[in-house]
Amino acid sequence: MKIIDAKAESAISYGGLIEKIEILRSTLRWASKLDRPQIQKLLKQCNALRDEVMQLSHKERFIKASSSAAGARRKQTTAQRRKALLERSFVFEGVFGESQKLIDALEIAEKAAPTDLPVLIDGESGTGKELMAKVIHANGSRADKPYISVNCGAIPDNLLESELFGHKRGAFTGAASDRSGKFETAHTGTIFLDEIGELPLQGQVKLLRVLQSAEIQRVGSDKTIEVDTRIVAATNKNLLEMCAQGGFREDLYYRLSVIQVTLPPLRERKDEIPLLIEYFSDEAAEKLQRRPIKLSRRLRTFLLNYAYPGNIRELRNTIFRITCLAGDSADFEHLPETLRPDSKDTRENTQEDTAAMSLADIKKAASDEAEKLFLERGLQEMGGRVSELARQIDMNRSHLQTLLKKHDLRSKDYRAKS
Repeated sequence: MKIIDAKAESAISYGGLIEKIEILRSTLRWASKLDRPQIQKLLKQCNALRDEVMQLSHKERFIKASSSAAGARRKQTTAQRRKALLERSFVFEGVFGESQKLIDALEIAEKAAPTDLPVLIDGESGTGKELMAKVIHANGSRADKPYISVNCGAIPDNLLESELFGHKRGAFTGAASDRSGKFETAHTGTIFLDEIGELPLQGQVKLLRVLQSAEIQRVGSDKTIEVDTRIVAATNKNLLEMCAQGGFREDLYYRLSVIQVTLPPLRERKDEIPLLIEYFSDEAAEKLQRRPIKLSRRLRTFLLNYAYPGNIRELRNTIFRITCLAGDSADFEHLPETLRPDSKDTRENTQEDTAAMSLADIKKAASDEAEKLFLERGLQEMGGRVSELARQIDMNRSHLQTLLKKHDLRSKDYRAKS
């Protein structure tokens, strides 16, 4: 058997090297002078080598894409970069603004998504880490495969191994039947390990073994099971500090953080607050089966300027509470008591911001009305064909669908009736 020279290997393209491996696999598969166990062993080695090469290929493409795009990004505004993301059919469930840190994070996620490299997402509680994990899954090659979410902080230590890797019947008291773990369920898809910093050291050791071997072993079983799972982890803790203090394994940290995405808190994404208020108002109205709530001017001013220590999650919960408790319109009394501003602050803030917010409201209303008229005219001209309208105005179709939903415009209402 001819061995590829190590010096020549670096000159071979990834595609050429993979082709040679495939030829080798084909030759071994039909070899007649080797025992079947030997063939199986060699095939397994070839498969492992092919997977390693593919990982290197993904990593190289990621590095090249990042370096080549760096110059272009410096010449673009965040608004242009945001628009470019949407035009590239970037799948994102929700809305996002023009924060430079957030756009940086989304661009990293976009490049990482098509690979199988592990991703570590960090940020304060409530910044949207699970949403980012879903973004990575939805924009990757495994989008149509399982997405399994695991809250590592919510699993009791004594059930952790069974929850992640499954168990055999009779492995422990209460194990009445065989059970698949989260990794088996996520096979060929993505597993999201939330609050990875809460994982006990014993669990970290077992997780590291899975990352190294791509195999799991059910509790009470001697048999290993191969798993092909893309791992995305998230934390609101500083894992490097935990490593220094002995609370997190350093080798596991570097295995998980091949690509790291940091989400900024909402207080650094102020432009996103009005977008999120509108988005969550629509979501709450749909779930509660009522019209979107109308906010008083002083309440809207307060919500736009509040610091949100609980980040996006706190804003969403606040909007849902207001929508549930208020009638046609909402004011301070519909806020949680701990959130209500005192009368002095209310008077000062209202007097200070009323004129500015009034002008902003007028501008927004005029902009929304112009946008709606533009879309209505486009739907009429295209006979309700959304794909044709998207092509005509050079807009990503999913973004156009979002705008149509925002203005309660239905394409079928503009189709010619036969």
